[in-house]
Amino acid sequence: MASYEQILKRVLIKIKPSEKEEKRIKELSNRILAIANEEAAKYEGKAILAGSLTRDTWLPNKNEIDVFILFPKTFSKEKLEEVGLKLGKIIVERLQGKWKVEYAQHPYIRGVINKIQVDLVPCYHLSPGEKIISAVDRTQFHVDYLNKKLPEKLSDDVRLLKQLLKANGLYGADSKTSGFSGYLCELLIINYGSFIDLLKSACQWKVKEIIDIENLWKQQDYHHLKKKFKDEILIVIDPVDKERNVASPLSVEVFYKFKKIANQFIKSPDESIFFKQKEAKLTPSEFDKYLKNRGTEIIAVVFKPPKIVPDILWPQLRKATKRLEAILREYEFVTLRSDCWTDEKNLAVIILEMQVGELPKIDKIKGPLVFDEKNANNFAKKHEKDAITGPFIEDVYWFVEVNRKWTTAKTKLIDSLSEKEKILMDKGIPNYIAKQIAGGFKILSEDGLKKLLNNKEFAIFMKKYFEKENLFI
Repeated sequence: MASYEQILKRVLIKIKPSEKEEKRIKELSNRILAIANEEAAKYEGKAILAGSLTRDTWLPNKNEIDVFILFPKTFSKEKLEEVGLKLGKIIVERLQGKWKVEYAQHPYIRGVINKIQVDLVPCYHLSPGEKIISAVDRTQFHVDYLNKKLPEKLSDDVRLLKQLLKANGLYGADSKTSGFSGYLCELLIINYGSFIDLLKSACQWKVKEIIDIENLWKQQDYHHLKKKFKDEILIVIDPVDKERNVASPLSVEVFYKFKKIANQFIKSPDESIFFKQKEAKLTPSEFDKYLKNRGTEIIAVVFKPPKIVPDILWPQLRKATKRLEAILREYEFVTLRSDCWTDEKNLAVIILEMQVGELPKIDKIKGPLVFDEKNANNFAKKHEKDAITGPFIEDVYWFVEVNRKWTTAKTKLIDSLSEKEKILMDKGIPNYIAKQIAGGFKILSEDGLKKLLNNKEFAIFMKKYFEKENLFI
């Protein structure tokens, strides 16, 4: 069996950018930085390069450059945005590129120059220790910290970590992935000193593992940290902000997947773990087989996704899924499992797998104690017209039997979703999703859902839905 060193050496040959690619992107980043500084100087500002390019931890085919333009604190928020957008457009146009306005905490310019994406982000120029005004202001401190703390000899270790995560769908702090950010990768390598030592340690990570590189907290205060970040599975204190957990976007599932992958590599080192494997699609016959074996019913709500950024779309879609589960539960329809998927352009699907998707025509309603005469009278009056049996007594309670309004989860879903946007929002459906559903949706049962398996990415999603990975190690 090959050693760790032999395998990692072979992997690095494949994942390090070529000299040609490195020259191309560095030349462009230097030109952008020079023009950005020239333009920013007119407003007493300056530009800095952020991200993996500055520390040589980037992977091939990156095609992304992040430039932050730092303006004086005397600028109002409105002036910061106005000047930031103005300069961003000028910089891109001077390099014969095309631009558009994107939005995070505040608007910024995203350009494309020579097929490379360039983000030009305005922020405030602050001194170390100063309180940030917006989240992007923190980036300048991250750049300074990593330039001092991440030695060049560890750049390849960061690359290996990023490649491993990327190949296994765990890289990216975006809402869809809920994984490891580039900054988190760099901090983990700084903390453990090497890629292999990180993996060995990750195998032993406990729930709410605390990593505090600069010892900004005393160990006796760790209980406070666990309460502070009570819903977060891994706690990595930001060296430039002790109140921030860099690992907060990390989902519980991603945490356990990483532990499993780390354990797998340490026990049986294999180069293939660094490269994405072909993902299997669910076939219609497999779909039928799973449903027959599970004895459940699957209902899907299908609609066109709203045209919003993925970081807003995915949380809204997940929230809508949980809300539909809750609505069905209120009417005694029990969901075994649920999930959601979207291609972010043309198709959004909410999957509801029903443990109880159909109920009897008759519903039994429990009333007050027989000793509670006032409420018993109110109960009898309330069900005067709809009771088909009763009121009758069981033990010491009044009961009635009534015809159930909805006997299937499918009809209840159609009723609940066939409303105007405002009513859907009142029911707890997030605003953008509510607007889309109000504009039109379909409820698909098994046969309709099988047709969607023609969509390759959806078929891959459904394969994973049924074949849940064992994450226990």
